[in-house]
Amino acid sequence: MEKSIITTGKTLDLAIEAALKQLGLDRDSVSVEIIENAKSGFLGFGAVPAKVKVTYEAPEEESGPAPALSSASRSKPKKYTPPVQSAPAAPKPAPKPAQPVQPAKPQEDKPRKTPEHRPERRPAEKAPQERKPARQPKPAPAPVEYAPAAPGSMEERIETFVRGLLEHMGSDAVPHAVKTGEDTYMVELVGENLGMLIGRRGDTLDAIQHLTNYTMNRDASRRARISVDAEHYRQKREESLQRLAAKVAGKVVKYRRNITLEPMNAYERHVIHAALQDTPGVTTFSTGTEPNRRIVVSYSREKFGFRSEEQDEEA
Repeated sequence: MEKSIITTGKTLDLAIEAALKQLGLDRDSVSVEIIENAKSGFLGFGAVPAKVKVTYEAPEEESGPAPALSSASRSKPKKYTPPVQSAPAAPKPAPKPAQPVQPAKPQEDKPRKTPEHRPERRPAEKAPQERKPARQPKPAPAPVEYAPAAPGSMEERIETFVRGLLEHMGSDAVPHAVKTGEDTYMVELVGENLGMLIGRRGDTLDAIQHLTNYTMNRDASRRARISVDAEHYRQKREESLQRLAAKVAGKVVKYRRNITLEPMNAYERHVIHAALQDTPGVTTFSTGTEPNRRIVVSYSREKFGFRSEEQDEEA
């Protein structure tokens, strides 16, 4: 069951943060709809706070048992029944004359069975019950083994740069670079306490990826695309954005009005555009400037939705 609350703040981020603090949820568990942007006014007069509507999934409340009826309400009133007059007793019949008692016939003695002739009774043997095998825990996923990078290769250059960057950040994580396609590479950070390397909504991870791409392509003749990930954060975030896109598209078609999402980076906007490009009844486009560029999901009268020409080309 979906529920929603409306909160305000001086900025959109403060309004969203107030709603998350009130609900006790994280950002990926709710959807945000911007009702009104903040206005500063003139010299402090006429300022309008930002207003957002936050929707979240709430568990259905179970109805309590019906109140029991009291004993007075369950009992039915007794109807008055007049006493029934008994009929006069019939006269007793005259006693019959006594008959002579005949002597009883002697009973013949039957041969008793000796213990030798009695069949032995054995307790019935119970069939052995089949025991269900104990439920075994799922085996832990086997750790991925990374082959060492070839000396002088692009993978080794990427690992050397990222390792030095992590040392300056005070992290013991180890980078492993793998070539996934032509001029495309994937860097997986392995170690403990990777949350600090991911950051809030992947901001730190995006910064590491941006620095790595800039350094590796600064003097290169061909541009390489390098993606940095930790604990499969990219895949989990992409799945969360796809669920958000489907939920928002359903509301746009139902209420036939546009919904503006919160600011996202280029990669997250690309995921939303790709998820809704074939959805009938909705179209998407981006508005605003970085870093406050947002996606608008609008209602379309066409039978099938189409992808806007203003979509981002950044990966």
